[in-house]
Amino acid sequence: MTYLDYQATTPLAPEAFEAMLPWLRDQHANPHSPHRPGRAAKAAVEVARERVASLLPAGGRVAFTGGATEALNWAIKGTTGAIVTLATEHAAVLDSVAAEAARGRPVTVLPVGADGLVDLPAARAAIGPGTGLVVAMLVNNEIGVIQPIAELAEIAHAAGALMLCDAVQGYGRVPIPDGCDMVAVSAHKIFGPKGIGALWLRDGVAPAPLLHGGGQEAPGRSGTLSPALCAGFGVAADLMVSQQEADEALVDRLWEETMAAFAAAGWTLNGAAKPRYHGNLNLHRSGLDVGRLMSDCRDIAFSAGSACASGSGRSSHVLRAIGLDEAAARSSIRIGFGRYTDPDAMAGAVDRLIAAAVAQR
Repeated sequence: MTYLDYQATTPLAPEAFEAMLPWLRDQHANPHSPHRPGRAAKAAVEVARERVASLLPAGGRVAFTGGATEALNWAIKGTTGAIVTLATEHAAVLDSVAAEAARGRPVTVLPVGADGLVDLPAARAAIGPGTGLVVAMLVNNEIGVIQPIAELAEIAHAAGALMLCDAVQGYGRVPIPDGCDMVAVSAHKIFGPKGIGALWLRDGVAPAPLLHGGGQEAPGRSGTLSPALCAGFGVAADLMVSQQEADEALVDRLWEETMAAFAAAGWTLNGAAKPRYHGNLNLHRSGLDVGRLMSDCRDIAFSAGSACASGSGRSSHVLRAIGLDEAAARSSIRIGFGRYTDPDAMAGAVDRLIAAAVAQR
């Protein structure tokens, strides 16, 4: 199997796996207990917290969550005031915003251009007095374009609003602007374990709790933390620092080679080529039957869109937001790659995808 679905999830780094093992096999203490084993577990959690924070802006704190979906829900539902967000956001944002709208909170969803980027003058016109929260994704999970988060944060602050950045796809890969007030991240998108994420909160920012109980995580997130998951997350974050140059070089090489192959075969890139994270290729080919392509290439793991919307029967809301019609949206595929992708295996997989698409005609 050639795995080319890194936006859905990444392979678990062997180093993260090894860091988790002692806490799964030998050390079972609750990190919130005051006895010696509990304090040891707490120490492991705090080491992981520092490692995760090292990839985030200074002047804030990391609160562990059950994943980025929880972090985004907490940040959105724990704040007040009108919300401004983008049409290409992840479902965890758009559905949370819709839930807030149903409760009477004013919401504005800004369109994006054909390149997938927000129009800053339109954002400036929409973000004004009464706006409490601006939400935008750093790197889009479907088309990989990089939004102008720093500029959006500046506009938000001028209006007295908070800036929430969904940095799940960009964390450790793309610098996170200092202007953010809250940042949501996830371990399993950086070669860490599933089931843990974090919400970074600028000093002084304290959204109301989403989960009530023991209040173990400041500023009030309740639930017993898993030292194993925290440890795996921390080591994965450390590796994003130590492997940064090698990861970036590999991704850039694969982007150039793969993009050239698809372009020569008549495929079209969805969204802007710049600014974009190069580990994401989203392309369409007129008349392509994606379901048949997946059936013909069962030993290649790629995507027809967000894994979170898989099986919904809907075409990608992101592709429709950038102006693709229903046929083009349904004739698109997403390929994601990174640290553990073998270049030769990927080249062979791309050749097979191209040949299988041609064979459909």
